Amino acid sequence: MSKTDAGTDERAMPLFDHLIELRTRLMHSAIAILVLFFISYYFSPQLYDFLVAPLADVLHKMGGNRRLIFTALHEAFFTYIKVAFFAALFLSFPFVAIQIWMFIAPGLYKNEKRAFAPFLIATPILFFMGGALVYYFIFPMAWKFFLSFESLGGADALPIQLEAKVDQYLSLVMQLIFAFGLCFELPVVMTLLGRVGIVTSKGMKEKRKYAIVLAFVAAAVLTPPDIISQIGLALPTILLYEISIITVRMVEKKRGDVDADKEDDDETDDETDEADDPDST
Repeated sequence: MSKTDAGTDERAMPLFDHLIELRTRLMHSAIAILVLFFISYYFSPQLYDFLVAPLADVLHKMGGNRRLIFTALHEAFFTYIKVAFFAALFLSFPFVAIQIWMFIAPGLYKNEKRAFAPFLIATPILFFMGGALVYYFIFPMAWKFFLSFESLGGADALPIQLEAKVDQYLSLVMQLIFAFGLCFELPVVMTLLGRVGIVTSKGMKEKRKYAIVLAFVAAAVLTPPDIISQIGLALPTILLYEISIITVRMVEKKRGDVDADKEDDDETDDETDEADDPDST
C-alpha cells in the first residue's frame, strides 16, 4: 500500500460518523446563532437605531418633525425580532464558517489545509466589507433619491411626504446588506472553482462581457428598482470579477498551468509558422 493510500485510509470515516460530525457542527452553529439572538434582542432598540441612522441623518438635514410608523399592534415587536435574528446571523457568520472548516478539514491533506485557510479568513472579511459599503455609501445616496420624490403641494394639490413603516424599512435594509455581502464573496467562490479546475482565467476573460450583463441582472433582482442601488451593486461586482480573474491566474501560476498553456501556445505558433514558411519544406 502506498503512503498516500495509507494516509487516506487513516482519514477515512464511515458515513454514519460523517453524519454525526455534521450534526455536531450544525448544533454548534445553531446554538451560537441562538445565543447571539438573545443577546441581540436585548440590544435590539440600539441595533435598530444603528440601522435607521442613515435615513435619520437624511431626514434630519431635510428638517421637520419626521418619524417611522407601524400600523399593526404586533409590528414593532416582530421588527425587533427581525433585527435580533438579522444581527445574530450577521455576527455568527465567522463562527459558522469555522464550523464548516472543522467539518471538512479532517478530509484534507496538510497542503490543502494551507491552501484553504486564506479563504476561511477572507470570507467573513469580504462579507463585512460588502455590508459596510452599502451602509456607509449606498444607503445615504439611495435614501436621498427616494426622498427627492416628496412634494410640498400647493393650493390645489396635497403634499407628498414619506411615512415609512418600520418593518418595510428593516426588510429593505436587510435585503441590501445581504445582497452586497454575498456578492462580495465572488472572488472566494471563483478562486475555489479555479483551484479545482472548473474555471480558468482565460475562460473568465473570454466571458467578461457576459459577466458584466449578469452583474447588472443580479443587481436588478437583488436590489430595489432604483438606479443608485443597482449601479452601486453592479459596479463593485464587476470589479470583484476582475479581481477574481487575477486570483484565479495566481492559482494557475502556482500550479504551473499558465506556463504549460504558454508553452503549448508557443509550440502551436511555431508549427503554424513552419507550415506557412515555404522554405521549411
